[in-house]
Amino acid sequence: MRQLSVISRRVAAAAVSVVLIGGAAACGPKGSGGDSAGGGADGAPKKGGTLTVLNRAPQKQFDPARLYTSGGGNIPSLVYRTLTTRNRENGAEGTKVVPDLATDTGTPGDDAKTWTYKLKDGLKYEDGTPITSADVKYGVERSFAPELSGGAPYLRDWLIGGDTYQGPYKEKKGLDSIETPDAKTIVFKLKKSEGDFPYFATSTQFAPVPKAKDTGAKYAEHPVSSGPYKVVKNTNDGEQMVLERNPNWSEETDKERHAYPDRIEVKSGLAPAVINQRLSAGQGADAAAVTTDTNLGPAELAQVTGDKKLAARVGTGHFGYTNYLAFNPRSKPFDNPKVREAVAYAVNRTSVANAAGGSALAEPATTFLPNQKSFGFTPHDPFPAGADGNAAKAKELLKEAGYADGLDITLTHSTAQNFETSPEIATALQAALKEAGIRVKLEGLEENDYDEKTHSVDKQPDLFLAHWGADWPSGGPFLAPVFDGRQIVKDGANFNASRLDDSAVNNEIDEINKITDHDAAAKRWGALDQRIGDRALTVPLFHPVYKRLVGKDVKNVVISDWTGVLDVSQVAVK
Repeated sequence: MRQLSVISRRVAAAAVSVVLIGGAAACGPKGSGGDSAGGGADGAPKKGGTLTVLNRAPQKQFDPARLYTSGGGNIPSLVYRTLTTRNRENGAEGTKVVPDLATDTGTPGDDAKTWTYKLKDGLKYEDGTPITSADVKYGVERSFAPELSGGAPYLRDWLIGGDTYQGPYKEKKGLDSIETPDAKTIVFKLKKSEGDFPYFATSTQFAPVPKAKDTGAKYAEHPVSSGPYKVVKNTNDGEQMVLERNPNWSEETDKERHAYPDRIEVKSGLAPAVINQRLSAGQGADAAAVTTDTNLGPAELAQVTGDKKLAARVGTGHFGYTNYLAFNPRSKPFDNPKVREAVAYAVNRTSVANAAGGSALAEPATTFLPNQKSFGFTPHDPFPAGADGNAAKAKELLKEAGYADGLDITLTHSTAQNFETSPEIATALQAALKEAGIRVKLEGLEENDYDEKTHSVDKQPDLFLAHWGADWPSGGPFLAPVFDGRQIVKDGANFNASRLDDSAVNNEIDEINKITDHDAAAKRWGALDQRIGDRALTVPLFHPVYKRLVGKDVKNVVISDWTGVLDVSQVAVK
């Protein structure tokens, strides 16, 4: 789980102007799905037409082994089906895991250390050949090959023998911990209990790959499709992609993807302002266009809000994501809990949210877990300071800590204009803490330097702006990488900034991981979040919000709380 925030950093980079939020049910434009966003009087969505995707970042690493995506990704999930997938519904309903290639979400055994899946009947690749359990096994094994690195690291930690396995190109025998007793059955044997395994089985590492068609590092250029679309063009590492219908995909075996358009054209490398301007104008092909990685910024949102027609085409997304202040409790003055508590009381979350773009783009947070039921969110404010902070309480705590005259500290932030770890947020915090007698010096670092230092045990700043995004909607991938002492990495990317290594916390994480009832596990994650929150190891600041524009001829907009963004597998065009 050490590399979990790779995805959160990618999400942050993709956000550009805005980020995400957890909370109330997400909604699509003017009706939250169904016939929204361009549906008008045209009735139910219909098949046909071309959907254009205008993006900032190219769809690099399109090989299923190398993709690090939540729930199978957006564009990738049009080509790759997996054992399970996310429920393609609006809001909280979209946080559920459902079967995809498999007949169910998996049968656990031995305290969730064994997971068994049966494949559906009638599954075929784009060339008409059947999909088998051996193909799924091979697809998983490819993800261990060093030359195909970049995907989520869980299986290396979870599967028996996964920590030393080098992939099928070097070790022809394969992993003994993945068994295929027949063409439709696959069994995974884990080193430890993982009740969330069905959620991880949505990742593209579980997409089937026919061994005979594997072209190694070039596979991404022309992968063999198991989904509703096949790749007919992929140039400049995903900068330009064209997808057309897979004639052997069967909607009878795939109840989640609708695949309305006949053709999907992905055009990347565009500036965010250009993307939003083109979506707004809606000329030519842009009328049937969407974006999967670019949000409306504060100024753009204000302009759009003033236009009723444009406002009706804005979708709001919710995703499990938290921006927070991270302490290094090993260094003074933050080795004193009262100092950390004083900072928590001094923070003005209203000014922080305003710095992030305003209340429409950021909601104040007092828990580390996002405020969604699927994560186990339990309302809790261990240091209640109100919306604007409590400077008097902060001064009182500083006096008890031996700093009656206040103190001087340094806050490290990124210089990247991302509205979450950037100067605007740092400046708002500086002003609030000054009211409590905490004099803050700001240290801005270029983004790469910032990432390196904040994730290094040796170079970690004493106080810095941080963020975390979940790989699936559960408390496990949110709390474990940041607070499990066994996740501390001394010679690589470390995300447990507080260096918390509490056996009670570690053991509780293990016990919750044995639970396969997601709702029951969520309650335990919520309780653990409270216990950790009381120790003031972080100061949650806000959960960001996605605001995205769609073309005027786009309909059937579905935005789940799993991804927080429009699901292209549901979109139809006029």
